[in-house]
Amino acid sequence: MSVTDLKDRHAAAADTVNNLRHRLKQKRLSLLDTDICEYAKSQGRAPVTFGPTDLVCCRTLQGHTGKVYSLDWTSEKSQIVSASQDGRLIVWNALTRQKIHAIKLPCAWVMTCAFSPTGQSVACGGLDSVCSIFNLNSPTDKDGNLPVSRMLSGHKGYVSSCQYVPDEDTHLITGSGDQTCVLWDITTGLKTSVFGGEFQSGHTADVLSISINGSNSRMFVSGSCDATARLWDTRVASRAVRTFHGHEGDVNAIKFFPDGNRFGTGSDDGTCRLFDIRTGHELQVYYRQHSDNDIPPVTSIAFSVSGRLLFAGYTNGDCYVWDTLLAKVVLDLGSLQDSHEDRISCLGLSADGSALCTGSWDTNLKIWAFGGHRRTT
Repeated sequence: MSVTDLKDRHAAAADTVNNLRHRLKQKRLSLLDTDICEYAKSQGRAPVTFGPTDLVCCRTLQGHTGKVYSLDWTSEKSQIVSASQDGRLIVWNALTRQKIHAIKLPCAWVMTCAFSPTGQSVACGGLDSVCSIFNLNSPTDKDGNLPVSRMLSGHKGYVSSCQYVPDEDTHLITGSGDQTCVLWDITTGLKTSVFGGEFQSGHTADVLSISINGSNSRMFVSGSCDATARLWDTRVASRAVRTFHGHEGDVNAIKFFPDGNRFGTGSDDGTCRLFDIRTGHELQVYYRQHSDNDIPPVTSIAFSVSGRLLFAGYTNGDCYVWDTLLAKVVLDLGSLQDSHEDRISCLGLSADGSALCTGSWDTNLKIWAFGGHRRTT
């Protein structure tokens, strides 16, 4: 068989696959006769309501001298780590505002940071294409700096996101501008698995965000500049389990729903979306029309412990609290007193769901505490 014949057969097979994919998509769309919001309304569900003291800014963490790009809570909620363009990681006592560690980074262009499950170490990555691990119990050097305990090298593009595997201080997943995600063994500093890259089912543009399933740590999702989200199984690195379409811009943020069967996304197209990993269906779009037709991109998202609330940060400084059932904004933290003065770049909820932390380009972090009694009237 000649090369020309092989190319023709390959093209014909590709056309058949694309046709079947299109027919499958149309069949799925025909079965989607409603979304979560319409169904909730049909059941008479009432929206969550917030009083003036139900979510208030109780602390402002000041100490960075550059834009804050990333933050993460420890599992016991008392500490926060933040990464800034000033080239430092700061570990904070969230209750007292005290700086526990101020870590000078090998590369100032940091984009992501994460606490280990035990809170004994932190990881960060950025434009140096390396994920650096710091053991918080290590002695400082002669200049008072905490040394790097492990450097995870191997990505061919910037490290955009990192997250420790739940209940393991020894494994971590990174997402990168080289279009791949990598599962690392921190003890050896070696790659355990690579997701994407030369595999056709992988992302076709930079990976911007990842989230590991809290109910099944072998599953994780990734968001990319190719406007898709993909579900991966760490036991099968050769192909994505499922690809999720719907966004019309970069998927900047991704986070699993508390039950592990769904996940949310935030995008440059100004929308947040909720997907079901079992069916591949888009369950809901969260979008608020702006009068000036200027649609601010979504930078970061987080769910409440129950999943009833979705927190979304935007480039214009807004931070919406969405009712996930009724797709309605029930509060805008950006309109409250003591709100940020610039874009919300990152946010995260404490492990027990009692506090929200937001980080901003205004160099500050703010802790928002829940109080009073939220009603569904």
